Amino acid sequence: MNFNKVLDNVPIYEAGKPIELVVREYGVNPKDIIKLASNENPYGTSPKVVSKIKEIVQSMSVYPDDSMYELKEALANKFDVESSNIIIGSGSDQILEFCVHAKCDKNSKVLMSKTTFAMYEIYGKQAGSTIIKTEDGEHNLKQFSSMYKEYGADIIFLCLPNNPLGECLDRDDVYAFLETINKDTLVIIDGAYQEYGAFKDEKKRINPKELINSFPNCIYLGTFSKAYALGGMRVGYGIAQEDIIKTLYKLRAPFNITTLTLAAAIEALKDEEFVQDCIAKNFEEMKRYEQYAREKGFDYIDSYTNFITLKFASLYSSKKVAQELLERGLIVRDLTGYGINAIRITIGSNDQNTKVFKLLDEVLEKLK
Repeated sequence: MNFNKVLDNVPIYEAGKPIELVVREYGVNPKDIIKLASNENPYGTSPKVVSKIKEIVQSMSVYPDDSMYELKEALANKFDVESSNIIIGSGSDQILEFCVHAKCDKNSKVLMSKTTFAMYEIYGKQAGSTIIKTEDGEHNLKQFSSMYKEYGADIIFLCLPNNPLGECLDRDDVYAFLETINKDTLVIIDGAYQEYGAFKDEKKRINPKELINSFPNCIYLGTFSKAYALGGMRVGYGIAQEDIIKTLYKLRAPFNITTLTLAAAIEALKDEEFVQDCIAKNFEEMKRYEQYAREKGFDYIDSYTNFITLKFASLYSSKKVAQELLERGLIVRDLTGYGINAIRITIGSNDQNTKVFKLLDEVLEKLK
């Protein structure tokens, strides 16, 4: 059967391995498996959210409020914007897809960092667009500027902080770069990990209202999957000038998030104390990974997220390390596919991380 030819060069996104696979293929007891590959919140969902879901679970036969009025109002109050500046998606990656299909075709160019969220390239190639990447994996604005001057771009992706590496640009540097961009270029600021970056360093904080008022060609994306611990609910949002939001709505199917998702997101926004506590624990535990890397003699990327990238250079093969850990019930992300000899580990709870170091000791000793 023949399909759209642009799909011939589109890679398939590989999500983190599920717990069920480890049980099935390696016979590990499900209770002993630690999944630290998908940057989920290890502290679970806010008890207030869980309580709310139990309360409304009987209403699943009814379609959700497709206006999403209450959630948009809550986000509008949080960020001091209008509800008309907001679009809700099934995860922020759905809004990424809307943006690309609203802006791009086979004659378009999409500019991004060499090592960043894989879906940027996938969505760009789905539209038949030309993908332009910087030479460095970590965001390098000089290279972005150089590439933009040479090739132009219909869309620029900035992942702040960056997934899967963890680094983050300073806000002032980002704004200086945006001043040089043509107003017909859509700049997508992916803030999936912004709660973490802003907590660690105020210089990293991107204020959505300030962003879209200063740069009307920008859209800010946020998610409830990380700090708000609703990865299983799939809900994200975009904040932009009203003309951009109206255009994206032309691509949105009705009822694109569920009744339970809507209720969970609304309730999650009410429990900021839970979110801040999770973030604080995250960075306390991250110090243990930094110390471990120093003791073992390999590098790490200074992270502004809920994960850390451990770089092995020539000491170990990240592919072998990840596989050995997998067979012991620890799921991490091997970055070989990105051309980096490194693994990405979500920062777990204190007990989980203690077990991680024990398993890493075993594996690194075996692979010496």
